[in-house]
Amino acid sequence: MMKLKKVCACGHFGFDENLLNGQTIKTKIVTTELERRLGAEEVYKLDTHGGIKAAFKLPLQILKAMRICKNIVIFPAKNGLRVLVPLLSFGRLFFRRKLHYVVIGGWLPGFVKNKKILAKQLKKFDGIYVETNTMKNALEEQGFRNVKVMPNCKKLTSLTASELVYADGEPYKLCTFSRVMKEKGIEDAVRAVKAVNERLGRTVYELDIYGQIDASQSEWFDNLQKEFPPYIRYGGLVPFDKSVETLKNYFALLFPTYYEGEGFAGTVIDAFAAGIPVIASDWRYNSEIISSDVGKLFPTHDVAALADILENCSATVHEINELKYNCISKAAEYSTSRVIGDFIKHLD
Repeated sequence: MMKLKKVCACGHFGFDENLLNGQTIKTKIVTTELERRLGAEEVYKLDTHGGIKAAFKLPLQILKAMRICKNIVIFPAKNGLRVLVPLLSFGRLFFRRKLHYVVIGGWLPGFVKNKKILAKQLKKFDGIYVETNTMKNALEEQGFRNVKVMPNCKKLTSLTASELVYADGEPYKLCTFSRVMKEKGIEDAVRAVKAVNERLGRTVYELDIYGQIDASQSEWFDNLQKEFPPYIRYGGLVPFDKSVETLKNYFALLFPTYYEGEGFAGTVIDAFAAGIPVIASDWRYNSEIISSDVGKLFPTHDVAALADILENCSATVHEINELKYNCISKAAEYSTSRVIGDFIKHLD
């Protein structure tokens, strides 16, 4: 009898490309940790990247995965969910395998609300793993009884208390650290920093913008950059293993997102591990993740409110500095070893 592999990880790997979107990053993070803990030989990887060409191959690939693996773990976005769930539901007629759906982002409760057939199929999965308690509650209100909370995670080496970098004078350094697109609030961050500096008549803050520029919004960002004063800069891409080293010297991370699919953003974990507080919009699930001991929240789209917070922080620098230790303590909750260790218990 053929020995079955422990798990198939089915998701958007993009093996031939350097993809830095949240879906690909989380798929790779979880899969890499599964390989580390279970052994690479126990993990079969199925890449759904490749558009129509990949879609044609997918049915046979799914059947192969179900034939050789005990557990199937999927990491799809909306389009992938529509395809993978029916295929897996069909395959389960022939192979009694455990099905797990690791949710990336915060869109699932709204997406399945009026999709009765898809919801019915998902309710038969062995586990649906969402990033926040708010998402879990929203799905349970729709009749789901197989939802578990699996927060976002990253394999990072957090700073120690002795390595924390404290701000000691103007200009205070701020940054954004996400995909560069309008919906991530990049323009709001720029406007708020400009407003504070102009109001106070000096360069109180500098702003560095990091991240991959969304291909569909390059013209928008090109135009935005033309308006940058000298104290606002685009810093390009940062390798995933250099995030803590890059961020540790900043006063705070700005996260004014209003991205529709936002869940538990990985950039928040990067900031916590680097010991820098997060000043974020009160959007989607941010209030569940960013408490007053690790950051500050402001009403979404309210640039004036963000500017007011920044002005206040410049006058009470010690209050932000006092949050730094809390940040590195919080980061430990989102380590891959802790989060994936809990997840693996559901694969037995």
